[in-house]
Amino acid sequence: MTGPAPDDGTPKRGRGRSVRLRQDLAASLVVFLVALPLCVGVAVASGVPAELGLVTGIVGGLVAGLLPGSSLQVSGPAAGLTVLVLEAVRAYGLPALGVIVLATGLVQLAMGALRLGRYFRAISVAVVEGMLAGIGLVLIAGQLYSVAGAPAPASGLGKLAGLPGLVADTAGSPAATASAALGAGTVAVLVLWNRLPGKARTVPAALGAVALATLVTFAFGLPVATVEVRGLLDSIRPPDLEAFGGLASAGLLGTVLAFVLIASAESLFSAAAVDRMHDGPRTQYDKELMAQGAGNAVSGLLGSLPMTAVIVRSAANVRAGARTKASRVLHGVWLLLFAALLPGVLAYIPLPALAAVLVHAGWKLIPLRQIAALWREHRGEALVLAITAVSIVTVSMFEGVLIGLALAVVKTAWESSHLKLEVTDKGAGPVQAYLSGNATFLRLPKILDSLEALPKDRPVELDLSGLHHLDHACRTALETWAERHSASGVEPVRLMSP
Repeated sequence: MTGPAPDDGTPKRGRGRSVRLRQDLAASLVVFLVALPLCVGVAVASGVPAELGLVTGIVGGLVAGLLPGSSLQVSGPAAGLTVLVLEAVRAYGLPALGVIVLATGLVQLAMGALRLGRYFRAISVAVVEGMLAGIGLVLIAGQLYSVAGAPAPASGLGKLAGLPGLVADTAGSPAATASAALGAGTVAVLVLWNRLPGKARTVPAALGAVALATLVTFAFGLPVATVEVRGLLDSIRPPDLEAFGGLASAGLLGTVLAFVLIASAESLFSAAAVDRMHDGPRTQYDKELMAQGAGNAVSGLLGSLPMTAVIVRSAANVRAGARTKASRVLHGVWLLLFAALLPGVLAYIPLPALAAVLVHAGWKLIPLRQIAALWREHRGEALVLAITAVSIVTVSMFEGVLIGLALAVVKTAWESSHLKLEVTDKGAGPVQAYLSGNATFLRLPKILDSLEALPKDRPVELDLSGLHHLDHACRTALETWAERHSASGVEPVRLMSP
């Protein structure tokens, strides 16, 4: 008698694939519903046609989503780049945007190929959080004007300074009051959404808030502006050869570098956060940077918005039970079908509601808890964060980030150059001075002040054996001091080198 045939596992594997596919399909629909209002809102806030936000979301799903790197994070247009895109469109025009985004993608591809993706993890967290806080402040200030249906000033300081006047103008205009009330109601729905019963929360908060605002607008006939629809194909305008001439401009190249820095940092920090949310494969940072680069290159060729990995959509993807990259690819398919079949629906969405969604998103970019924790434990880091954010608001995005990076480097150099001087004077014989730590030019004034305070009529033994580092400037200064001290008529200074 023969026993039963061994189980080769094929049916189980088949069932496992079927379960994963159902989970990915359900997760993709959730991500699509989260992404839809954000894609449109980011595009409108960036000063470009609403359809271009959908184009970038589609590319994020179908191009970046198919490539290796991070299996569960989702890419698309991000609120964090809204301010920078708006500045670029105002400065160089919409045709140049495609060139900027294409160049950004090519630089990211090169950086990924050179295996530089991992080094973005070395960027100071305080600088990144300060960058996001600055973006959040400018985004909130700018979108408050859109909530009231008013044009926003160009500069960050102008936006903040004009808010009191905006409040007065809104109170005196029935149309502006209605628009602001609709925006305020949308923010309230977003804030309170998580307190709804469980079944209601299956609808993403942003989609639910925008849908409710749309219904209220038409039910009460509110006099508010709605999204202007041009059509998907009419909105796609690849950059022409004339637009590439702008790459000779130092200002445009600086904008490309800002896009590269911010988009790459946001994507890779998002990848690190998403990895902490699941137990699946870890992110391959260089490949993920190349995936983002490929997506941005395609977006640029289509004249569309830049993309990054977006933590809101990525977190929704993980929480919805996604198992593989199929969920993020399918979310791009749903965006494509919506853009192709139902673009007219966008024309019913009130602009104050989209602006309110971005006000809420901007508020979440400001790391209030992290700032409080840093202030308690690492005040230097908190100052770097605050100065980076203020610089972005008062100067510009690119200069603000550079100021933050420079401050982080200076702070690290200062903190790493700890230096201690121990003096032993027994009343007779030479004075013994022992230096330990790191002697760098940053500490040179302290070193010289301490040494010049030693008795000038006594021989000195200067022991440098406790130094971990002695730079050229300090060595030269110590030798010069030793010569001067020895010239005073006492025994020559005895130097014991490290």
